Amino acid sequence: MLYPLAKVPAVALMRLVCRLRAYGREHVPAEGPVLLVSNHVSVLDPPFIGGACPRELYFLAKEELFDVPLFGRFIWALNARPVKRDGSDGRALKMALKLLGENRAILLFPEGTRGVEGRLGEGKPGAGMLAVLSGAPVVPVYVSGTARALPPGRAIPRPVRVSVSFGPALVFKSVGDERRKERYREVTEEMMRAIAQLMAQRHHAVGV
Repeated sequence: MLYPLAKVPAVALMRLVCRLRAYGREHVPAEGPVLLVSNHVSVLDPPFIGGACPRELYFLAKEELFDVPLFGRFIWALNARPVKRDGSDGRALKMALKLLGENRAILLFPEGTRGVEGRLGEGKPGAGMLAVLSGAPVVPVYVSGTARALPPGRAIPRPVRVSVSFGPALVFKSVGDERRKERYREVTEEMMRAIAQLMAQRHHAVGV
């Protein structure tokens, strides 16, 4: 219940302070399971992507955050679910598959950790594994401006424009067991290429 209640005032604040803009929202399926995969440059990414997305999202967050008193319960109530940093968390995979089986929408950061705005790191094969095993449509996402809005060491966001772009959904088929690991890497690489394409389009649009 907390997610829909918090979204309305949160989005209003995002638009007021950071002039949040969303592009390609029509690419997010209105119903059914969907996996959103995005670049990651700031702690602001999950709430801003959630604010821009027309669907209620579930998030995978590093498990250490859930050990913080009260904060852990708070982010759980906002649909965050724990995952190990190294990406080898079988419980998190089962949880994600269960949520997708319930026709939920999940936000995932294939890079596994925050990077530098304007540059993409290498995606982890766990993202490809989840896409292949679930069979859910995969919507690439590119978020920009969040790193400038809240750079390291700053507590309050600056009034910097933030944009979130959603791309056409991708669907990945499984292959035989003999090359499944290779397939997971291929799928993750395709995800990252789709995110890179959104990044190039957004930079071209603003003349960067």
